[in-house]
Amino acid sequence: MKIGMCMFLWTTAVSKKHEPLLRDIKATGFDGVEIPIFAGMPDDYKKLGDLLDRIGLERTAVSAMGDPSMNLISADAATRKAGIAYMKWAVDCADALGARTLSGPLHSTLGAFSGSGPTPAEKNRSIASQRAIGDHAGTRNVTIGLEALNRFECYLFNTMADLSEHIDAVGRPHIKAMYDTFHANIEEADPIGAYTKHRRNVVHIHISENDRGVPGRGNIPWKETFAAIRKSGYDDWLTIEAFGRSLKDLAAATKVWRDFSESPEAVYRDGYKHIRNGWKKAA
Repeated sequence: MKIGMCMFLWTTAVSKKHEPLLRDIKATGFDGVEIPIFAGMPDDYKKLGDLLDRIGLERTAVSAMGDPSMNLISADAATRKAGIAYMKWAVDCADALGARTLSGPLHSTLGAFSGSGPTPAEKNRSIASQRAIGDHAGTRNVTIGLEALNRFECYLFNTMADLSEHIDAVGRPHIKAMYDTFHANIEEADPIGAYTKHRRNVVHIHISENDRGVPGRGNIPWKETFAAIRKSGYDDWLTIEAFGRSLKDLAAATKVWRDFSESPEAVYRDGYKHIRNGWKKAA
C-alpha cells in the first residue's frame, strides 16, 4: 500500500515553487503526491516529474472536465471530439510526469446537468468516447480511474454499481474506476459494499472525510473501510483528497465555503497518521 496526498488542497498547477511543501510532504512519510493536470504541455510535466524524482516522491495524476464544449457525452460529434482530444493530451501529460494512473470524473462535464438522469444514448456515446480514450491510454501505459460523483456534482455516474457496469461495457483494460469515500458516503446505501462488490474495477482510492477536511475527524466508517480494502487484496494508492479556500475557483467548484481544518498541515500530517494507523489495525 502507498499513501499519497492530492495537491488540490493548495493548487491546480504544481511547480518548483511548491518544492518546500513537497519536501515536507515527503518528510511526513508520504510515498507520493497526486498532481493536477489542467494546463501546460507534456514537457512541463516531465520537468515536474524530474523534481519529484529528486525529492523521492512517486506520483499519480488527477484531472476533471469543466468545459461544456468538451463534453464526452454530448450529442454533438465535434464536442465529443474535443473532449477526446483533451483526454489524450491529459494522458500524454500524465505519462510525461511518470504517473501510471490518471483519475477523476473524466466521463462528463463537471457541474453540468440536463435536468434528468442519463439516457441510453448518452451512455452509448460515453462508451464510444471512453474506448477511444482507452486505446490511446494503452499506448502510454496510463490507466484512467473514472470517478463516480455525488448527484450534486454530476448526473452520469453517481454509484459504483452504475460506473462499474459502464466500465464493463467499455471493455478497455486502461479504463477502470476510482473509489472515493466522500462520494460513497453521500450516494451509497452501503459504502463498504459498494467498494467490495466492484473491487475488480478499482485501480485508485481517494481517502476523503465526509466534510472534505482532516481524514479521521468525521463520520466515515474508517475501521470498516480500511478492513474491507485490505481484505480485498488492494495494495496500491490510498490518496488523501481534501479541499480548502485558498483557490477561489476550485473552492467554488467543490462548494467549499468554510475552513475544514485549522491548517493544511493538519490535513496531511494527521491524515497520514490516520491512514497508517488504520491500515495497521486492519491487518
